[in-house]
Amino acid sequence: MPQPTSRDRPVRKRTTRLSAYRRLFALPGARAFTAGNLLARLPMGMFSVSAVVMIAGSRGSYALAGAVTATGLAATAVAGPFVARLVDRHGQARIALPATVVSVLGSLALLLCVHHDAPDWTLFAAYAATATTPNTGGLSRARWAHLLRDDPGALHTANAFEQAADELCFMLGPVLASFLTGTFFPEAGTLTGAVLLLAGMLLFTAQRATEPPPTARSQAPSPLRSPGIPALLVCFTATGAVFGSMEVVTIAYADAQGHRAAAGAVLALQAAGSCAAGLAYGAYGTSGPAGPRLVRCLAAMAALMTLPWAAAGTGSLVVLAGALLVAGMATAPTMVTAMALVQRRTPADRLNEGMSLMVTGLLAGIACGSATGGWAAERLSPVTAFAVPAAAAVLALLVGGAGGREGAWRRPRHQG
Repeated sequence: MPQPTSRDRPVRKRTTRLSAYRRLFALPGARAFTAGNLLARLPMGMFSVSAVVMIAGSRGSYALAGAVTATGLAATAVAGPFVARLVDRHGQARIALPATVVSVLGSLALLLCVHHDAPDWTLFAAYAATATTPNTGGLSRARWAHLLRDDPGALHTANAFEQAADELCFMLGPVLASFLTGTFFPEAGTLTGAVLLLAGMLLFTAQRATEPPPTARSQAPSPLRSPGIPALLVCFTATGAVFGSMEVVTIAYADAQGHRAAAGAVLALQAAGSCAAGLAYGAYGTSGPAGPRLVRCLAAMAALMTLPWAAAGTGSLVVLAGALLVAGMATAPTMVTAMALVQRRTPADRLNEGMSLMVTGLLAGIACGSATGGWAAERLSPVTAFAVPAAAAVLALLVGGAGGREGAWRRPRHQG
């Protein structure tokens, strides 16, 4: 029998890497629930932009539009873990679909309030109702964790795909919202987003065979009491500050250069870099324990986030775009590794709650980063403001490093 040559082995290894995602979606039901989840997830990148355009265009106030969307963000941070806890207890289909209906009604109420010139307070009340939107990415990740509980390598690939999907939706969502509101009418983005969310959730929850079984009354402690989870929550918050501040300071920088309309395309390059890196990270597998890998990813993110700061000093938007493309490649691997640790550290019957807590931290970080980045861009300078996302990335690294030194990332003994 002929022996494989050294020339054969790299080809076989490359084929395995390229087929990682193909094997993933060969699982029964995987394609169907992924299609539904992607359809429901796309509006997550549409709603804020659509609301701002719709409210500012009708009321002539970006301050009011920003306050309304900030209220919705705060309400989501509060309601998200509660909705996720109900999902863990009663199942995805029984909770996620009714919660989505409430959210869609809130979006439609906002649309009607804006269209019929209702008092300002009604906008806040309507948009706050959208906080019941389930964490669609978390629901999908929970299904992968259930299906691939005995295959860590495949679960890593699934997590990488989900992070890339997040980046893709947040890259395409604002573009689609801008197109709809500009081409048709100001309410078109919100209306389309509501329809996509409901249709996607109907398709997703119809796939009952892949749904994780609910646990009526969990005996496990709160995810916040699990070792390592508090440190991970701070890491997610700091990473959210990177995202929020980078978006605001990039827009401010492009505006100062006289190219504000190009800010969306420049930011899309950052998301594109993250999406590509996430897919590659999933295909190439893992090496070593997740805890040390997270610290390495955080270190890479802290280093690469200095590139936009340096590029901004050149005064060239093109150079900044290239720097953001490269810097974005650090974010998806960081998020994938951090979410894998969340899945390992969170009790299995409270997994949705644990992941929703991380999303809450991420949203809080985005809000804080946006506020800090905006202050720095206005009070200091658009170039100096790029120090804010760099500093947030360093903070995430310090927290991650401290967690590693304290052994917080180690796998609990009872988990084997």
